[in-house]
Amino acid sequence: MAKNAPFSSVFSLFFLFFVLGKFSAMAENTTIPVNVGVVIDSDTWYGKMGLSCISMALSDFYASHSSYKTRLVLHKRNPTSDVVVTASAALDLIKNVEVQAIIGPETSMQANFVISLGNKAQVPIISYSATSPSLTSIRSSYFFRAAQNDSTQVKAMSAIIQAFGWREVVAIYVDNEFGEGVIPSLSDALQEVDARIAYRSVISPKATDDQIVAELYKLKEMETQVFIVHMFADLGSRLFDKAKQIGMMDEGYAWIMTDGITNSFSHINSSDIENMEGVLGIKTFVPNTKALESFGVRWKSKFQQDNPTVHDVKLDVFGYWAYDAAWALAMAVEKVGAKNFNFQKMNSTSGNSSTDLERFGVSQNGPQLVQALSGTIFKGLSGDFSLFNGQLQSSTFQIVNVIGSGEKLVGYWTPEKGLERKLNLTNTSTYSTSNVSLGSIVWPGDTTSAPKGWQIPTSGKRLKILVPLKKGFSEFVKVTHNLKTNTTIIDGYCISVFEAVIKSLPYDVPYDLYPYVKPNGEIAGSYNDLVNEVFLGNYDAAVGDITIRANRSLYVDFTLPYTESGVSMIVPIKDNKSKNAWVFLKPLTWDLWVTSGCFFIFIGFVVWVLEHRINEDFRGPPHHQIGTSFWFSFSTMVFAHRERVVSNLARFVVIIWCFVVLILTQSYTASLTSLLTVQQLQPTVTDVNLLLKYKDNVAYQPDSFVYGILKELGFQDENLKPFNTPEELNQLFQNGSRKYGISAAFDETPYMKLFLATYCSKYTMVDPTFKADGFAFVFPKGSPLARDVSQGILNVNEGNQMKVIEDRWFKKKNCVDPNSLVSSNSLSLESFWGLFLIAGVASTLALLIFAAMFLYEHKEIFKQLDPEASLWKRFLIMLRIYDNKDLKSFTFKKRELEVNTNFHPSPSVYSDHTEARNVFGEQMRSPSSADFEHAGFSPGASTSRSEMELAIEITERPRTHDIDPGSN
Repeated sequence: MAKNAPFSSVFSLFFLFFVLGKFSAMAENTTIPVNVGVVIDSDTWYGKMGLSCISMALSDFYASHSSYKTRLVLHKRNPTSDVVVTASAALDLIKNVEVQAIIGPETSMQANFVISLGNKAQVPIISYSATSPSLTSIRSSYFFRAAQNDSTQVKAMSAIIQAFGWREVVAIYVDNEFGEGVIPSLSDALQEVDARIAYRSVISPKATDDQIVAELYKLKEMETQVFIVHMFADLGSRLFDKAKQIGMMDEGYAWIMTDGITNSFSHINSSDIENMEGVLGIKTFVPNTKALESFGVRWKSKFQQDNPTVHDVKLDVFGYWAYDAAWALAMAVEKVGAKNFNFQKMNSTSGNSSTDLERFGVSQNGPQLVQALSGTIFKGLSGDFSLFNGQLQSSTFQIVNVIGSGEKLVGYWTPEKGLERKLNLTNTSTYSTSNVSLGSIVWPGDTTSAPKGWQIPTSGKRLKILVPLKKGFSEFVKVTHNLKTNTTIIDGYCISVFEAVIKSLPYDVPYDLYPYVKPNGEIAGSYNDLVNEVFLGNYDAAVGDITIRANRSLYVDFTLPYTESGVSMIVPIKDNKSKNAWVFLKPLTWDLWVTSGCFFIFIGFVVWVLEHRINEDFRGPPHHQIGTSFWFSFSTMVFAHRERVVSNLARFVVIIWCFVVLILTQSYTASLTSLLTVQQLQPTVTDVNLLLKYKDNVAYQPDSFVYGILKELGFQDENLKPFNTPEELNQLFQNGSRKYGISAAFDETPYMKLFLATYCSKYTMVDPTFKADGFAFVFPKGSPLARDVSQGILNVNEGNQMKVIEDRWFKKKNCVDPNSLVSSNSLSLESFWGLFLIAGVASTLALLIFAAMFLYEHKEIFKQLDPEASLWKRFLIMLRIYDNKDLKSFTFKKRELEVNTNFHPSPSVYSDHTEARNVFGEQMRSPSSADFEHAGFSPGASTSRSEMELAIEITERPRTHDIDPGSN
């Protein structure tokens, strides 16, 4: 026994390990089943596709996550499309099966009540096909939409509307929660791009073909030809089939489908797709990946095995969403953990309740499962999967064009970049709303020209447009009745502008013009009466010289003005030519005259300073030197100066000054010529207050709002004279300003400019100009044409077309604008101060340079002067030195050389006994030491004798000495 003990112990140990391993393996293979309901109609194509994708999703998920503890157990219910049956199936799953979540239902109508049940039982409802935005308004945290909200595509549709310049659309949608849910978002998106829904066409999901045709005929009679269709594929196919039969798929129409149809293209018959040729569609974008391709192959094989009677199957985006929804739910359940997924039974508030709605329990793990679903993020078949605020986040759409029995990709739309031809996620370009960003599009009617989008139906009425009848100024509106043919021809500037604007619109507008006259041909009423006809609905619009007024805009809509605005005053002009003897002084202002005179004197002084020591022409007696300086300076006006200028500094000053004088004389001559020869036309009246003060007569057009303005200014009726034609207005001016004449005329600027074009030499337009808004076209309140015509006016104004029209009707005569004949102001100092500044700086600089050179040349004299001598005495010494000739100058050296050459000096010239005489011809004595001290030199100074003698001469020179003209 002792020998077998070790063996028995080892055997027991191995047996223990074996038993523990078995229990461990059994524990690892134990999973927790989690009941999940699936509410899908498996009898439909969508139901079959959804069920197969959900089943494959769970198989793929647990195959790749075999270690997970939870396993979803599907409990399928097969309701019909009936909402009540669907709600009953969901209630059964919650109450009897106690499911932790429900995948489905398929439609937005079914989901509405099921969401309420899920919210009450705290059971998450996950739908991959209920896309109506109205479901969001339920505000249930237990509803998850694993699909795109229909409202995410409205921005793409509005971008297309804006790209092609359409302003109105007709929304055609199915009459249920799916169709109605997107309309508020679509309306808001269109308003942001200045467009609107002109009409809402609601089609019942059970509508017959006759009912669809009747609705389409109603739409065909409307002006708007852009349609947005939002419904399921089966109803949409019938709609387009009938639209093609009645001619609404011809050229001129534009159709846009939402993804409710385009996402289901794979299930539509090719014949039905051919009926949609030329239609644009918004389609959910799913990035193509290898995983997606692999899944498509596997799904098709499995689907054929499960449904051998169904052929030619294709997977669409709803299948991808169903796959991702099941995958997300499996991940979320695993995150919640291996817990008991039980329901807490709720006591009924009423003991005798006869319904099941108050007796089902509440899921204990519902809140944790909701939190786990909200945080689930992964790369799914449809792209990045995340349920932000309970909705799938995806916002890129494809724009497809139906051609033949297929679809052609023409571009993409993203919220960051708008429309673009190719999807480039790295591009940082700006938001685009241009149709150039899209590829070529084939529109209904097999045309590549984009539809205009708005057109008066050929079967409908033509626009009746009212035109005023005018007695004068027929250039604006001209109505001519031909008695022989009994036809009326309406023409004029306003009519030409209107025709050009209508042609610029992106659609055709047939119309007829009617003159506003009585049966006998007389004017039917005033302009206010004409506008009232449009307000009453008797006419569709009014065209002519109709001014925008605040009181009129209360009842009708005006377009933007197409003429200048304002009320102007016209007065005669008179010749104000100056005919007095002093007109020659008018070209220059007094300050320019004074400045010019001062500079003539200053320049003469500068030249004298620079030339006095070296130029004989600027020497002599004082009066001679003063006269020479003035003569030289003023003679530069006519460039008649004969004196030589030998100093370089003086030449520099004279050159600058001659340039200034040249500019002054030329400007003076031109201004004086203008004063003496050109007419000086001036208005006779420049202030309306003078007209009121002297009670002068003024003219105005009858039946015009100008009469009210004049009355507000204070004019009396006896001073107001009406006129109808430019000829009548001219005659009123010719009658003078007395009883039968006028002093001024008031009217709108376009009329006054036309009058001036005829009588430009007699009258002129002066201030004041009263505010007015110009001529515009009239439409009824809320008319869509008013906005488009305003845009057309801008287009015509920006081009050359408006100028061509104006030249045709307002071609001016070859006459001079009287405003340009008014004399200019006299020339002032402001125009020439720069020239005087240059001349002044040049002259001052020359003086400073000369002074510096002079002082430097005589610096020795400064050194020898007595330090105790006064500053004035020193100044007099230097001034006396300056007054003498500069014998070292080349001008005097040249003369001395000439004299020595022609005359031989006598021996006495070189005699030492020659009497010394000063510069004034006086006999000089020999200076004593006292004389040196008197001259300002200190005793013992080492100054040359000639300089000291010159200084003594200067100090003793009589100030009143008469200098011989022949002396130095």
